[in-house]
Amino acid sequence: MKRYNHNCFFMKILILCTGNSCRSQMAHGFLQSFDSRLTVRSAGTEPAGKVHPLAVKAMQEAGIDISGHHPTSVDEYIHEDWDYVITVCDDANETCPMFPGRVAHRLHTGFVDPSKATGTESFIWSEFIRIRDAIRETFYRLYTEKIKPE
Repeated sequence: MKRYNHNCFFMKILILCTGNSCRSQMAHGFLQSFDSRLTVRSAGTEPAGKVHPLAVKAMQEAGIDISGHHPTSVDEYIHEDWDYVITVCDDANETCPMFPGRVAHRLHTGFVDPSKATGTESFIWSEFIRIRDAIRETFYRLYTEKIKPE
């Protein structure tokens, strides 16, 4: 499924979440930042109206701009072939539709939804940072151990 062009590979990766407003958008931003040759998309099983502003802010703090991202329905990508389809929330993992296209690798790595955090502004912000950092670590390991060696 990898496409080759002038000795460069182009791998297609889809990251799924329920709302496609926090976790999948952060994972999308990080994974794309690790290797610009990757084609990374993110989508939701029930997409929200917009990317969560605290997710955008948390990623800006990490040096990655996802302010131009928009939640997208998984239906837009369901008929495509993918090298990886990765779910980042348990609900999306359980309700993930069957892909008529070829999926070489299906992975799940769940993260708590920081948009569901309650409490003080400071606590909610700390949850976004905690989840952002966990996503960065998990996806960097995935990139270096599985995606890049392919």
